[in-house]
Amino acid sequence: MNDQIVDFMSSVEPFDILPEKEISRVAQSLTHAGFPADRTLFVQNKSILNHIYIVSSGKMEKFILEEEDKKLRDILGEKSIYGALSVLFNKSISIRTVRTLEESKLYLLPKEHFLDICSRYPEFIQFFARAFCSHMLQAPYQALITGNMDDEKQVSSSAFLNFKLRDIFSREFASCSEYASIKEAAALMRDLNKSAVVTMNALDQSIGLLTDNDLRSKVVSQNYPVHNPVKEIASRPLITLSEDSQVFEAIIMMMKHSVKHLVITDDRDNVLGIATEQDLLLAQGRSPVYLMREIQLAQTIEELKHRQLQVPGMIKSLMDSGARAGHLNRIITEISDAILKIIAAWAIDEMGHPPARFAFMILGSEGRKEQTLKTDQDNAIVYEDVEPEREEEVRKYFLELGDRICTRLDEVGFSFCNFGIMARNPKWCQSLGQWKTYFWDWIHQVEPEDLLHSSIFFDFRLGYGDKGMVNELRQYLFQSLGKWKGFFRHFAENTLRFKPPLDFFGNLVIKNTKEKKNSLDIKQPMQLLVDFARLYALKYFIAETNTLDRLERLRQQGVLSGQDFDELSHAYGFMMLLRLSHQARMIVDDGKTADNLIQPKMLTYIDRQSLKEAFKRIKTAQGKMRMELTQDIGIS
Repeated sequence: MNDQIVDFMSSVEPFDILPEKEISRVAQSLTHAGFPADRTLFVQNKSILNHIYIVSSGKMEKFILEEEDKKLRDILGEKSIYGALSVLFNKSISIRTVRTLEESKLYLLPKEHFLDICSRYPEFIQFFARAFCSHMLQAPYQALITGNMDDEKQVSSSAFLNFKLRDIFSREFASCSEYASIKEAAALMRDLNKSAVVTMNALDQSIGLLTDNDLRSKVVSQNYPVHNPVKEIASRPLITLSEDSQVFEAIIMMMKHSVKHLVITDDRDNVLGIATEQDLLLAQGRSPVYLMREIQLAQTIEELKHRQLQVPGMIKSLMDSGARAGHLNRIITEISDAILKIIAAWAIDEMGHPPARFAFMILGSEGRKEQTLKTDQDNAIVYEDVEPEREEEVRKYFLELGDRICTRLDEVGFSFCNFGIMARNPKWCQSLGQWKTYFWDWIHQVEPEDLLHSSIFFDFRLGYGDKGMVNELRQYLFQSLGKWKGFFRHFAENTLRFKPPLDFFGNLVIKNTKEKKNSLDIKQPMQLLVDFARLYALKYFIAETNTLDRLERLRQQGVLSGQDFDELSHAYGFMMLLRLSHQARMIVDDGKTADNLIQPKMLTYIDRQSLKEAFKRIKTAQGKMRMELTQDIGIS
């Protein structure tokens, strides 16, 4: 019987690479178990695995259950193995649910024996490492590669930003009629020990919110009559979020509106309670909301600079807590946007009211809401077309405005662009008509400089000013693209000139630079995905500029399959997290200026394999571009 087991295990990957003596030892350690059909053996994220399971006969399915849907469903047949990835990479907790489809028999190898083999045979464990990396671009494996925390910390904080609000907000809240006096409302807040009270109309509908800050700023400091109705000072409309929203969304909402309270509602918009900044502080420890409020209260450039210097440490703390790359980008963006708005408002207060409608546009990575910790400026100004006799006066004002804003952004920590793509440059401070001419020329010309400009300037969004100016320019962009199909071919051909840093054998290509030896620039392969998303977004008139948002819209429109979307978005997210982690360590731990030069030898084996998988997905995306955009498309 033992010989039969040895013969069987000798044909099972990767046991087949082990010496005969080792396989004999394995055979002696195995136990045998049988299970009937339709039996659930393990449950994802719950079952603890003490063995590695090898199917000797029968058939089972493994899957992830998300909202009653089976995701990543695979069939386990004869000689299939289950449990190795869970033991190696998920603290022996089953990654998937496993259920028998028919009567099945399994061999059980004790976990300790399996780990012993892994420790002594590198080729053996590499088999499972490669298997893990092939899945890492899919949930839930993506989450597993981000943290190296102890169990207690992982349970308590690894997914904090992804927690649902229902888990943290207080369901006890104060409410009163909007016609109650301010004094009565204040007394209610005191008696119930609440920092806010929801105001109700005659139909018993929630319509406003009075906070302790309102009492201080609107009543006490202004000597406002306390017997007046609370409706006169309550904030309206309510700023609300669903209880199913994530903590991340609450943080962004608080930062955006500069508030400390959010009203939490159910799916029918009924008020369930109030989430406060204190709730987030207690749950999270280090709050972006707190930093944002400090920025909002800043009175000088030095104060803004001091707050901006705190961002890398905060981002590193959030990464250590398991935050997603997209969330981190958004938080960095909200902070940068807030600083820009403050600086722009200061400049306008000094110069006087603008002589025409205008928009201060943000371009490049910040325009895509993908700013990292290596900060520099890409911006421009567009102002409305005016009468010829006013043109010189208007242009002079906005050039001065652009210079003041860009200079102060540089003083805060957002370095001047090395290529001069800033609103202080006369070339990039222009009327709407001139910007339309620029866009038309870049679309219809095929010179490398034109393609470079389109890759930077077409990722534009409003930073400060009149949103209508930006909307009109985007509408013109789409109209111009619709009349010249050749742009997509030329842009695609230019993008396809660059390849992910993988050699013929699938190994990472590293280079020596003046700054760092044996490194690769992680920004370059990421840029290929950015270009892919931008090109298809422009082709299908998608207004979003964020890469992940563009990919999501392409999935919704059927341009990308669900699998393609998952793989590309996870590949981009993984590379972004690697990039942010690298930059945070340089700034916070090493006290150096951040760069994008990753040294693969400093990465774990899993991260290196994951990076290779991400680069392979980029090659697949480029293949789609080559097939769909560089063929004979009837340019006219």
